[in-house]
Amino acid sequence: MKILFTIPHYYNPESGGRYGSTRNNPAQRIKALKRCISSIHSLFGEKQFNLDIASHSAIPVNDLQKNEIDIAVVTVKDKYLLKDLNINPELYTHREVITDSMMLGFECKKVLAQNFSKYDYYCYLEDDLIINDPWFFTKLKWFNKLTNDGYLLQPNRFEVSTGNIADKVYVDGNLRIQATEKFQDITDSQILTGIVMEEKILFKRALNPHSGCYFLNQNQLKNWMEQSYFEENDISFIGPLESAATLGIMKTFKVYKPEPHSFLEILHSGTSFLNLVGNKVKIAKEQVIR
Repeated sequence: MKILFTIPHYYNPESGGRYGSTRNNPAQRIKALKRCISSIHSLFGEKQFNLDIASHSAIPVNDLQKNEIDIAVVTVKDKYLLKDLNINPELYTHREVITDSMMLGFECKKVLAQNFSKYDYYCYLEDDLIINDPWFFTKLKWFNKLTNDGYLLQPNRFEVSTGNIADKVYVDGNLRIQATEKFQDITDSQILTGIVMEEKILFKRALNPHSGCYFLNQNQLKNWMEQSYFEENDISFIGPLESAATLGIMKTFKVYKPEPHSFLEILHSGTSFLNLVGNKVKIAKEQVIR
């Protein structure tokens, strides 16, 4: 399988502080992007071996996880940390574009479209997201065989820590219905079910389809590209960053997230959301019904 990943990357501590890319902590951003790129290759790349002690040899393994990987890191001029990553520069290609930094996600969409028909999967993920599941794409393919390419499964984004009130927090909980109802109808095919290793998995239309990423097979990208709004840079869902990651797919597909959340998940570097628990965010005694 051939997979193309696009990663918008920006760092400028002088431009505010709302997002991680604008906070005065380059070490954290460097670590996050390094892990983002490295995890893709270690999970899905071709160089996977098992040490055979008896024969003193390294034997190729994990044929199901071996893929041809291309990663395009998309930046604006001089506002990036690539030179500080200390990884093999051949692990990615660098694309520098002329745009507002908040619009980098839309430039990534262009890169995907420019490479249509060359890959089996076309992926977008923010530069602080780390995939930890080698069966990630196997699960996506299974889901689309269970449904069809008009359905899109999004991972649940999470943060982890030790010594805090919470060990793990999924950070993209439900929004109010009004936040997305003009873009999607969550009452249409609201819940799907599947059986995996004798366990029942629920797939629910996402009240918050945002995960900071998306992963499309070739048919899905083709479907999106055929829509009249594909080339629009609509920023009407929360803001430019959230819209680039989510609005186009929300308009085009029936978007689902799984329960249990861990069936398909993606790590968000840092603890900015997790640290809210017990402070600005109270611990609920029961599930909140909207």
